[in-house]
Amino acid sequence: MERYESLTNILQNARDLSREIRFIDGDKDETALPFGRVWDDALRLLGSLQEHGMQAGDELVIFTHSNQKFVTAFWAAILGGIVPVPVAVGISDEHRFKLFRILTQLNNGTLYTEPDLLDRLKKFAVKSELTEIQALLGDRAVTDADISGAGVGKIAEPDPASIAFIQYSSGSTSDPKGVCLTHNNLTANIRGIMEGIQWNEEERSLSWMPLTHDMGLIGYHLCAVAAGMDHAIMDTSVFVRRPLLWLQKASELKSTQLCSPNFGYKHFLKLFVRKGIENLDLSSVKLILNGAEPISWDLCESFLDAMAPYGLKRTAMFPVYGLAEATLAVTFPELDSEYSRIVADRHSLRIGSPYTTSEPGDPDAVSFLKVGRPIKFSEVRITDDQDEPVGEGVVGHIHIRGENVTTGIYNDEAARAALFADDGWLRTGDCGVFVDGDLVITGRSKDIIIVNGQNYYPHDIEEVIAQLDGLDLGKVVVSGVTPTSSQTEELLAFILFRQDVGSFRQIADDVRTIVGEHTGLEIDHVIPVSRIPKTTSGKVQRSHLANAYMEGDFQNLVAELSQHTDSQDELDDDPLVRELELICREFSKDRIIGPDDNLFEVGVSSLTLTEIVLAVEEKHPGKLDISDLFEYPTIRELADFMRR
Repeated sequence: MERYESLTNILQNARDLSREIRFIDGDKDETALPFGRVWDDALRLLGSLQEHGMQAGDELVIFTHSNQKFVTAFWAAILGGIVPVPVAVGISDEHRFKLFRILTQLNNGTLYTEPDLLDRLKKFAVKSELTEIQALLGDRAVTDADISGAGVGKIAEPDPASIAFIQYSSGSTSDPKGVCLTHNNLTANIRGIMEGIQWNEEERSLSWMPLTHDMGLIGYHLCAVAAGMDHAIMDTSVFVRRPLLWLQKASELKSTQLCSPNFGYKHFLKLFVRKGIENLDLSSVKLILNGAEPISWDLCESFLDAMAPYGLKRTAMFPVYGLAEATLAVTFPELDSEYSRIVADRHSLRIGSPYTTSEPGDPDAVSFLKVGRPIKFSEVRITDDQDEPVGEGVVGHIHIRGENVTTGIYNDEAARAALFADDGWLRTGDCGVFVDGDLVITGRSKDIIIVNGQNYYPHDIEEVIAQLDGLDLGKVVVSGVTPTSSQTEELLAFILFRQDVGSFRQIADDVRTIVGEHTGLEIDHVIPVSRIPKTTSGKVQRSHLANAYMEGDFQNLVAELSQHTDSQDELDDDPLVRELELICREFSKDRIIGPDDNLFEVGVSSLTLTEIVLAVEEKHPGKLDISDLFEYPTIRELADFMRR
């Protein structure tokens, strides 16, 4: 299996193949782009960028809703020696601030976007009085309208050791960090991935993961091009709105390779249980790569059981481990084998100590899936707190090294130095243990929270909450946990509060609202606590509160706070409004959504809003679309609209 010298060589080799990328933007909205057309379109865009003044080594921030435009811009930059910087388009203020902070970190960055997005960014920069950003958006931002009509661009042959692109992982929005990935990093990991899962030009992949995510871009586009295989890219928002379409398209296209993190299976199953699917054939599917967040054994079992009647094999579920700093992939399990797990006593998972087994169903039992062994060009070790390696069966910190490992953080030497141990191994921040030679991920040593496959720093969310009157930073703790009874991670906010529970409910509503408005995240539980545990140096001990929640210490309190959502006394007299209120309560956890509340301002996520619309559509087919929420953002307005 060939290893290429650069990404440029990958596309050069693929351009004459009779293979294509299929962009799925809806049930009947698809565009097929042959590999040769990708090459031609990229060269034309490169010519326009170069005519606009861009040179090799400059950075191109790709900020677009369109997957097709993203692919063209990415390859245009690669061919010209320009450094692409993918950034996700979000709807919250924090998404915009993150983009602005990234732009100020670059040496000579240009923003490539769409006219409507650029217009919104400019208005937001003026509103926020960001003078530097206003100037930058005026001088260093381009759209198709600005740069169309030039000739073919000039290709720059890259040095394999040079930066191919910068992967800004989700995480801190206040101080985003760009992981530098060289051509050598990428070609090593792409070769390791293709060899580990035996991809070739006869495979057919389908992914709904965003191209701004390493699994979406590297795993299910770059690797697919390198393998010379047909692949389909479904718009992520289409999957969110219509999750059943994912496997319907897999059946239609006879896809052999799929992927999804935990929340994708859960989102799919919620609608599948309600509506079901007809005429589905998943017998062609060989693998579904499962990664990007902690993997739930129970959720895997539920998904496979539900899809078994449609021909999906148990050996298709393929739990993997990786991270942006490793380019993408670190470990894979053995092909054609059923996934397996360990069941451990949660109290034994201490750094430097052997884990002890437990029985499924034990109150202290926790399941972890085996994620296999290091792929080619990658090494893994487990260490104690002093970075000293430990043996098999001993829990510790996961370190990695190899040709796939990043050289550092872009323009941030301090962050780069903090990544590496003294002997050059990269600290992943994850904890794990080797069991029978396979890696098992047991948690994270750092405070990163994973929601829907995306990473978030708790201190960022805490700063948002602290904007509320009376809630200083020292009175707010945010943490993520994965209870045994849950299949995905829960997001918790602990608030220092010493009055009665009844008067806390308004605070809880305010916390959900401000977090939803600023980050797009949904808090699962807002919990009052009488004390915030801290170290002797004053550092908040988030793990103490998270562990207390896991032990059930707040169970009665959470139940008491949730009681008011079960009461139907406060429901509206209008029958349709009443019905919509009950549907909202089904999905909005312990948050009441009133008939006149703005659905975008009540602290529920876009995913929850989509689930609400899907539930309404099930009972009232053809009456409501997700886009209608923007025009009719309250339950009462929606009810009036549906009646009309």
